[in-house]
Formats: sequence, C-alpha cells, structure tokens
Amino acid sequence: MNIYESSEDYLETILVLSKKLGQVRSIDIVNESGYSKPSVSIAMKKLRENECITVDSDGFIKLTSKGMEIASNIYDKHTYITKFLVLLGVNEQIAKEDACKIEHDISEESFKCIKNYYNNNK
Repeated sequence: MNIYESSEDYLETILVLSKKLGQVRSIDIVNESGYSKPSVSIAMKKLRENECITVDSDGFIKLTSKGMEIASNIYDKHTYITKFLVLLGVNEQIAKEDACKIEHDISEESFKCIKNYYNNNK
C-alpha cells in the first residue's frame, strides 16, 4: 500500500485523538497538529477519497479498516522507536521527534528487530 508520509501522520493523529477524545473532528486535528484548517480539510478529502476515513453528517471522522491498519502500523513504529531511543539514552522529547521521522522510512525487517530488542531488554 503506497501512501504519503503526510497521510500517515494524519491517520496516526486521528488514531491518537480517537483514543484520547473518543470522537474526532477536523478542528481537533488542527489543534493537535498545528496545521491550518484548509490544509486539514484538503487532507481529509484525500483520505476519504482513498477510503482511509469516513466523515459522518455531524463531522466526526472515523478510520476505516484500511485507515486503521495504516495508522496502527505507524503508531506502533512511533511508539517502539521512541522507547528504543530512550532506552539508548536519548532525551524523550528528542526521541519522539526522531521517531516521527524514522517511522516512515524504516524497513519492516529493521523495525521488527528494534521491537524484539526492546521487548527483550526493557
């Protein structure tokens, strides 16, 4: 599945916000991400067209199974890479920022090894 890095970030944000807030609207994404309302609106349109999200008549955004798969994968990578970097002694804030960059480009093989290493050495 080929999806842009920014779309992955939006899907991850929707997942995180849905866990935190229960229901997510575009304004919640604006507030969380710092992106402009028009940018978020365009992104949500693209995610709907790619069948990654649905938006109901009240404006609530929900991940489809496709969107959930992508979001969960990125969130899992972000979480484990952050924990791994902190385990190595990296400051937590820097680890989160670096994980956000790494999560999009890391191979599945490398990620699997990081996840296994972390789980065996925490």
